[in-house]
Amino acid sequence: MEENVNVSSPESSPKEEAVSKDARTFGMLCHLLAFSGFVIPLGNIIGPLVVWLLKKDEFPFVDDQGKESLNFQISLLIYLLISAVLIVVVIGIFLLIALGIFMIVMVIIATIRANEGQKYRYPMTIRLLK
Repeated sequence: MEENVNVSSPESSPKEEAVSKDARTFGMLCHLLAFSGFVIPLGNIIGPLVVWLLKKDEFPFVDDQGKESLNFQISLLIYLLISAVLIVVVIGIFLLIALGIFMIVMVIIATIRANEGQKYRYPMTIRLLK
């Protein structure tokens, strides 16, 4: 009967347990450093890029989440440029506001999921890095 004591609960999956604390931390940083774009021009791309380049070979989780963060930030940059052009017809102003809110919410969700060791996929992302 003692063999049933160590059985893991159905809520925890082996994939989540396999991700080390360091990998989760650097994966989380890949997403969290996107907020540096509010302070440094193109910091939303440079921050995740630096972490990804430094740790992608060491942690497969960081490689996956770094590419995901970069793809999302590059996609947002493209959407931002399109919205900036559409300011001429007024709708661009609303699109810029919506993109800002969307970016904040999605990055927070991705940061939390990466900290939990889950691979997160952003919606509306152009997959440039594979």
